[in-house]
Amino acid sequence: MSGSTKPRRSTHVRAVLSGSIGNTVEWYDWFVYANFALYFAGQFFPEGNPTAQLMNTAAVFAVGFLARPLGGWILGRIADRKGRKFGLTLSVTVMSISALLIAIAPNHQQAGYLGAVLLLIARIMQGISVGGEYAASAAYLTEVSQRGWRGLGSSFQYVSVTVGQLLGLIVLMVLQSTLTEQQLTAWGWRIPFVIGAVAALVVFYLRRRMHETTAYAEEERHDAQQRRGTLREVWRHRRAAGLVFALTLGGSVAFYTYTTYLTKYLANSVGLSKPDAALVMFVALCLFTVLLPIGGAISDKIGRRPVLIFFGVGTTLGTYPIMTALQRWPDFGVALALTMLALTIVAGYSSVNACVKAELFPTSVRTVGVAIPYALAQAIFGGTAEYVALAFRDAGVEHYFFFYVSACALVSLLVYVLMPETRATALSRAEQRSPSAPGKESVS
Repeated sequence: MSGSTKPRRSTHVRAVLSGSIGNTVEWYDWFVYANFALYFAGQFFPEGNPTAQLMNTAAVFAVGFLARPLGGWILGRIADRKGRKFGLTLSVTVMSISALLIAIAPNHQQAGYLGAVLLLIARIMQGISVGGEYAASAAYLTEVSQRGWRGLGSSFQYVSVTVGQLLGLIVLMVLQSTLTEQQLTAWGWRIPFVIGAVAALVVFYLRRRMHETTAYAEEERHDAQQRRGTLREVWRHRRAAGLVFALTLGGSVAFYTYTTYLTKYLANSVGLSKPDAALVMFVALCLFTVLLPIGGAISDKIGRRPVLIFFGVGTTLGTYPIMTALQRWPDFGVALALTMLALTIVAGYSSVNACVKAELFPTSVRTVGVAIPYALAQAIFGGTAEYVALAFRDAGVEHYFFFYVSACALVSLLVYVLMPETRATALSRAEQRSPSAPGKESVS
């Protein structure tokens, strides 16, 4: 028995790694745009002061969020109709092309606003790619993981997201230490996008070798294609779609607050130096990466809801004390400890959000059913979190943003308390025929 178990387990491990590595590359490409905007803003938008230039690149960045629901619908539908493997391969292809477009886009001096147009097109493609990647990888990682281990397996989705963000930070720090600011501004900013394009081609090769999931293969054999991945099917499961939107609302705001905006908050509001703020975030994100599989594994033992409720309670009650304490004690050690505390709480959401959303839908509509409401919540709440924070700060009422984060988390907390437990949901006909895993209750 042990001999048959080991190969099967190694197959699952390879599948999880294959599904995760592409996510890392896609999110690396997504984040390096924000990391390097300071250097290439003047290349495409030369008129005006540096703030106006950054606002133009920030507007293009926001367009990427607006494109994510479109990508969720298009690529989600494809993944439900053509397979998870096909959808994931197409997603990374789109991301590779978008990174290459940014890398070769001519500056304003060379071709006027053609470069800015290419930048906009590339950012839309990135939004489409990431919008489809999330749900396709959530479905794939959840379906390919063994029953009783789905929380752990699917937690690697956000592990890969965070690793992508860390890699982007590492490339930024390396280039800042090896190139002058003039070199970075002139041509050095193109390097990370070339790296992203090449890495995406490698992932394309790896994903071509992936195996399709058992759940999708069964669906392909038994159900007519015209039903799979359609908006009509999503509407039939509108309650689950509404749950995904509400689940994402609070988690998205908290995730972007503590992984993206916090670096600026530590530098601008707390008073840490920019290098110290970046170092705090880098170390804390490394801890966050370790915590995610732990949270996923815990959810396999006690259920998804308790882990989500931990996040909801912690963020609702803890945001204001954490953010105000950072200002009260502007010290590197205190900032690191409080940032780690905040990300420990956020790990309660990020570690299980992929599997719990995938478990809400049947195979025929699992990808697009997750993709559309998730992408909408990300565009409305996650993508605007930093802008809301800065708006409150400019108005002189920065602490209102802390209440905003808590309020969003409270909305999601109410959903976590009232929603059904999904841990024992059968994702395939084979699982339906087999008895529930030990300790797993049936979910209707």
